[in-house]
Amino acid sequence: MFLIILVLACLNLATYFTYARDKSAARANQRRTPEATLLLLGLLGGWPAALLAQRRLRHKTAKTSFQLKFWLTVLANLALALLYLQA
Repeated sequence: MFLIILVLACLNLATYFTYARDKSAARANQRRTPEATLLLLGLLGGWPAALLAQRRLRHKTAKTSFQLKFWLTVLANLALALLYLQA
């Protein structure tokens, strides 16, 4: 269990910094992080940090198509967590 928590903590840190780097690149008109990468980080378990980064950095909050996909990854994570807890 400790290993899972450690991995999720590292993943969430990486997710937050990836969102921050993408926001910075957007402001500087530089090469961006693909949306698929941001969504994959959320799907792998980094969605809490992704949500925090979206709110604090005001990043990816206005793009409806991205938000829809993001919330689907959150639902997938919650469903898997529920299945794990019931097992």
